[in-house]
Amino acid sequence: MTAINEGTSLTVEDGVAIVTLDFPPVNAMSPALMDGLYDALMAALSDDAAKAIVLICAGRTFIAGADLKSLGKVQPKVDFFALQDSIENSPKPTVAALHGTALGGGMETALTFHYRIAVPSARMGLPEVNLGLLPGGGGTQRLPRITGAEAALDLLISGRQVGAKEALTIGLIDRLAAEGALREDAIAFAKELVDAGEPPKRIRDCEAKVAADRKDANLFERFRTSHAKQLNGLDAPQAIVRCVEAAVAGPWEKGLAIERTEFQTLLAGPQSAALRHVFMAERAAQKIPGLRADLPLIPVTKVGIVGAGTMGSGIAMAFLAAGFAVTVVETQQAALDRGVAHITATLQSRVERGKLAADKAEAQIAALTPTLDLSALADADLVVEAIFENLAAKQALFGTLSAIVRPDTILATNTSFLDVDAIAAGAAGPERVLGMHFFSPANVMRLLEVVRAAKTSEAVLASVMALAKKLGKAAVVSGVCFGFIGNRMLAARQVHADAMVLAGVLPWDIDRILTGFGFPMGPFAMLDLAGLDIGWEGDTDSVKSRLVAAGRKGQKSGAGYYDYENKTPSPSQTALDVIAGLASVAPGSVTLSDREILDRLLLPMINEGAKILEEGIALRGSDIDLVWITGYGWPAQTGGPMFHADAIGLTRVVDGLRHMGVEPAALLLKLASEGGSLAAYAG
Repeated sequence: MTAINEGTSLTVEDGVAIVTLDFPPVNAMSPALMDGLYDALMAALSDDAAKAIVLICAGRTFIAGADLKSLGKVQPKVDFFALQDSIENSPKPTVAALHGTALGGGMETALTFHYRIAVPSARMGLPEVNLGLLPGGGGTQRLPRITGAEAALDLLISGRQVGAKEALTIGLIDRLAAEGALREDAIAFAKELVDAGEPPKRIRDCEAKVAADRKDANLFERFRTSHAKQLNGLDAPQAIVRCVEAAVAGPWEKGLAIERTEFQTLLAGPQSAALRHVFMAERAAQKIPGLRADLPLIPVTKVGIVGAGTMGSGIAMAFLAAGFAVTVVETQQAALDRGVAHITATLQSRVERGKLAADKAEAQIAALTPTLDLSALADADLVVEAIFENLAAKQALFGTLSAIVRPDTILATNTSFLDVDAIAAGAAGPERVLGMHFFSPANVMRLLEVVRAAKTSEAVLASVMALAKKLGKAAVVSGVCFGFIGNRMLAARQVHADAMVLAGVLPWDIDRILTGFGFPMGPFAMLDLAGLDIGWEGDTDSVKSRLVAAGRKGQKSGAGYYDYENKTPSPSQTALDVIAGLASVAPGSVTLSDREILDRLLLPMINEGAKILEEGIALRGSDIDLVWITGYGWPAQTGGPMFHADAIGLTRVVDGLRHMGVEPAALLLKLASEGGSLAAYAG
């Protein structure tokens, strides 16, 4: 074995040169890795004993993508494109052996090898679209040549990872290796190629798939129509389609030039900047100032859920999907049965849609214990309370739980706006209490607001943040205040949305402007979806309370702000009549510009976000952005409310708020005067 550099070795066995990369933890594409691969390749090419070349990676994964930390700091001997050319133009057959994940630049590297072999557990993908980019190393050109345009577009537009079996089916890899025998099988594959006299097969020269696609004149028009939702207003997916079109049209050099031009345009564009901010925001949210890295975590294997309603059953499914044993407690058998039926039906639906293997669904059901007995939670490591929003009831429950569970059991409340400090006061050992605010449906929505109460211990906070990662959640720490981060800002938006309606603006015009900005729905459609009888208004006389009094509770009653027929909304004259009873002018008599409506919706949210940062409720501006993107449908390509504020200019935000008669937050004024950033702010 020859050591090429600290992380790269080369050995020749039975006429096959094996290049091994070992750059823990994930073999990221760093200058050192690139140099090692290039030098090993050159050595293998110059060795007459080597008739073929295999690339394999040590550790838990193949090249998993770019090393973001090293970008721009050190230059490799040859750039990525030159490295690819060296691999692809090898006169000796080359084989990439894949395990773990091969993503982004790692997958593009594998595509420059003549052949690919992978173990069944390997996963592959080109997820650059999630950063507002496209694969800039020939990925949009090579992929259609081996999978066909439609399969390539599916992978590139979605950014999804595929398993090895699907990869084999679509042509992304050439062979499956036995699990645990990748090295041996890759060497055997290379020897077969040599013995059969197979010449190097450059993907760039593969024409059969694109030639067939070329004959389908409507292929791309059809794709644009069927995927309009994934393409509308999004720069990267549209650019990807243009690149794949160029790959099909040919020739290779022209398509590659188009890809590189499109990549550079995206890299310099606002959407990629926003999406890269979101990517980094999720990483930053895991870092809690003051928590020791070596802090011992509280192990959690058994989970209790109190409440089997919509939230409770959704939370239970989130834990079951992550492999936890879950005990769900209710006070009435009928409510417990409904919760279990909902869980069972949801899992069965996923099986029927091919989203979940039947044996995994059965295992999740087997891990669920429904009961009416709170004492069944005596051995739980974590109990999540998901009962109705009543402070006294939650305090009483936490007092009861304290006498049942172990002293070290974590107690969490799923409240969406109540005082977690007050809830913790009902428990023996308030240091083990915190908020775990899931979002509905809890088994689907990624956001988890982890609410740190005044007495929450560091170990409990760190343990729940680690647990959130196991659940696949984007966890954000919040301090205690009414509505925490997300709902507090939502309430600020709703105040101004309601005010516009009472000032004569039609609710559906307001909804239209917000969906035009990129939200999945506007404020009034959202209220109808959630249920108008759900909320924080109490007994105030409002349009919402009058609609509820009239039996209009939203979609569930077939009427709210909108009328619903088969869940399809249409503007409601009845709702306008209710509005007219409270409005100062006739509904629809006032028309505001689209920009003014948008400002009246978004600027108060930004201002409330600045106050949340001032008060230390959120740790950093990017945490607020993450909350709104993962929990409230803020369009990711605009980066979240704090990033959006920076993009339009904090001075404009200040002026817009004053135009509305709203006093800007002190932090907002300070940052605007200093040329600072809300998104980058960390108190």
